[in-house]
Amino acid sequence: MIDRLRRIVTSDAFGRFITTVIIVNAITLGLQTSEQLTARWGEALHGLDQVALAIFTAEILLRLAVIPRQSLRDPWFWFDFSVVAICYLPTAGPLSVLRTLRLFRVLRLISVVPSLRQTVQSLLGALPGMGSVVLLLGLIFYVGAVIATEVFGDAFPAYFGTLGRSLYSLFQIMTLESWSNGIVRPILKEFPLAWTFFVPFIVITSFAVLNMFIGVIVSSIEADSEDHRREHMAALEARLMQRLQDMETRLMAQQSADRPAIEQDENTA
Repeated sequence: MIDRLRRIVTSDAFGRFITTVIIVNAITLGLQTSEQLTARWGEALHGLDQVALAIFTAEILLRLAVIPRQSLRDPWFWFDFSVVAICYLPTAGPLSVLRTLRLFRVLRLISVVPSLRQTVQSLLGALPGMGSVVLLLGLIFYVGAVIATEVFGDAFPAYFGTLGRSLYSLFQIMTLESWSNGIVRPILKEFPLAWTFFVPFIVITSFAVLNMFIGVIVSSIEADSEDHRREHMAALEARLMQRLQDMETRLMAQQSADRPAIEQDENTA
């Protein structure tokens, strides 16, 4: 019985079923945001939501029952477990606000779709390499904020009056959101050479440093894809070798079974 359940839980069909339930549940949660649909179909939508929760709970329990070691060692299992556990938080009291986190059930698609899971793993693998880029960006921001506060702080205190305001203004400039008409052009009326500060800052932060983030992420994805390809090839090679060994075993067994008959024929002759 356990072996049969294990085959079901680890099968591709079961994975596709869970994926379908997640998608349907995501649509249901989205429909519940409409007051008109909730007023008309609120009970049906709530019922579908509870059915999906029951399926997710049963899936977690089945995985714990049939593949406990593999599940407990899998970080994605704990992610799924946390997402499902949040749905059982009380609907009243100080923790009721956490009920909105049930929407995280949609993120379970990451754990059940291999391509999404590989992408997230690549992004997580890129975090160490992104640390040095973040440090470099932080240094540039700090130096730029100190300069902007000292140079433009008295004339434009709303943008550069303090170090914190300067950091926020420079962040807005880096994102290129209303940086020219909203911030820089008024400053240029008072400081005509201010462009010598803002233009290099934008070039360095928006076009150079931020592209380094993309480079680190792309490198991580390529490395992870290469590792995944090697693991896939190693698994194929292992299955091929196992089949060859099984064929060799059957041939040797067949030869051993045919040998007495051949020897008997030779003795008869």
